[in-house]
Amino acid sequence: QVQLVESGGGLVQPGGSLTLSCVASGITFSRYAMTWYRQAPGKQRELVATIISNGSTNYADAVKGRFTISRDNAKNTVYLRMNSLKPEDTAVYSCNVRLQFAQYWGQGTQVTVSS
Repeated sequence: QVQLVESGGGLVQPGGSLTLSCVASGITFSRYAMTWYRQAPGKQRELVATIISNGSTNYADAVKGRFTISRDNAKNTVYLRMNSLKPEDTAVYSCNVRLQFAQYWGQGTQVTVSS
């Protein structure tokens, strides 16, 4: 059974930082690309960042230079380090993994950027 569990969200002031974590189980973690998505109230879900098995990364334009995705295969964990946070980064952040015939989501973690 595949399970993804996110943590690390919270309330932070503009300009602040947070690090999100997503622990995966039920898969051979090192083989798969892992992706962070976010969904703000009233908006569609959008891709934030992806890290593939060899460590290559890809970012949405809105977060380039501010967010860093990384992975620790020994811990089955993918991270999202978020710096210089803006109010428009407020959203529920979820991690995702796509297998050959299915994809899985975590429950999400709320990030609120507000003074």
